[in-house]
Amino acid sequence: MIVFFSGTGNSHFVADRLAELLSEKCPTELRGEMLYDPMKCRLSAIGEKRIIWVFPTYSWGVPPVISRFISEVNFTGAQAVTHIMVTTCGDDIGQAASQWRKLIGRRKWISGAAYSVTMPNTYVLMSGFDVDSPELADSKLEHAPERIDEIAERIKNNIEGDLVTKGAWPRLKTSIIYPYFKKFCMSPKPFKSNGRCIGCGTCSRSCPMDNITMEEGRPKWHDRCALCLRCYHICPCDAIEYGKATKDKGQYFLK
Repeated sequence: MIVFFSGTGNSHFVADRLAELLSEKCPTELRGEMLYDPMKCRLSAIGEKRIIWVFPTYSWGVPPVISRFISEVNFTGAQAVTHIMVTTCGDDIGQAASQWRKLIGRRKWISGAAYSVTMPNTYVLMSGFDVDSPELADSKLEHAPERIDEIAERIKNNIEGDLVTKGAWPRLKTSIIYPYFKKFCMSPKPFKSNGRCIGCGTCSRSCPMDNITMEEGRPKWHDRCALCLRCYHICPCDAIEYGKATKDKGQYFLK
């Protein structure tokens, strides 16, 4: 069983490819009420070989929305199977695997191997952060299938041990930068639309948290944002801004 959360398509791509390689049924996408009210969600792992969690890395950690989902979801049979983590990242994941294992352990579930897949960068909300150049993005997409194939083979053969890119200073990134990011850098308040907005509603329809409504032909953000940036990257008119942070920044969406 594959359960995934994706903002700009990277994790969706990985989940679909793993499902094909492992002969899994269609992956279960986490979105809507499943994410903003996970206590109401009912999933079943009865009859499954394993549960593969696929999600993007957020500031060298597990996305808060996924942490909450793991902590609260009603998951029948989840104690009887092994849980596997596959996370996408622009470069490295710090100690996200250890963080994920603690979440799994608190539910008294069994954690197995953890994996990371380098994909094009999507975070653009701080100075110095932008999407990759077209050449770098293409290079990452070219090499990603080989990495996913390797992960699938390891899962098939029950090979133990992680295959992740922690990067430099992983403890610092996950134990200090991640909590700061989570507390101070995840507000949806700076989101706004500019004069290029044509009121098409793509952002509202696409939001995995059902967090954007259209009011008088313009998008309005509410308070349950996952900061996945799908709205920003999917806008066909490049009409969404996050304060001044996204000025002259690029877009990326894997269709």
